[in-house]
Amino acid sequence: MKPTVVLDTNILLDVLVFDDERAHPLRAALDAKQLDAVATEKTFAEFLDVIGRDQFSLNKDQQKLISEQWKNWARIVSDDELCPAPWKCKDRDDQVFINLAYSLRPSALISKDKQVLKIAKRAIKEKVTITSDHLICMSLSE
Repeated sequence: MKPTVVLDTNILLDVLVFDDERAHPLRAALDAKQLDAVATEKTFAEFLDVIGRDQFSLNKDQQKLISEQWKNWARIVSDDELCPAPWKCKDRDDQVFINLAYSLRPSALISKDKQVLKIAKRAIKEKVTITSDHLICMSLSE
């Protein structure tokens, strides 16, 4: 069984836009289909909104290629299927990522968001690993 992983938008940017070296093992695991990378319609829409912003200077063709790559890796789950997590994030936009990871336990949520990371100690008790470590995929896929 593949490990279930939720990637927040900033992690996806590291992998698909910035080509961050730290994210190369994660990308390799996604390419090799070693992870069950999961998204919802809302998280996918947020990602599309973010990569469409001027600050990233991505033209429509680049945005399409990036979104198609994420679609190729991700298993889309309906937002309606999510269970609300017992922990609330101060940033409401990030709650969907937390709810997704909670709904698919055991799972890992990779995020750089400080508000999300604050929940990590409580989440581990419910079999949800919340980390900023891109390399978590190495230990999960073993």
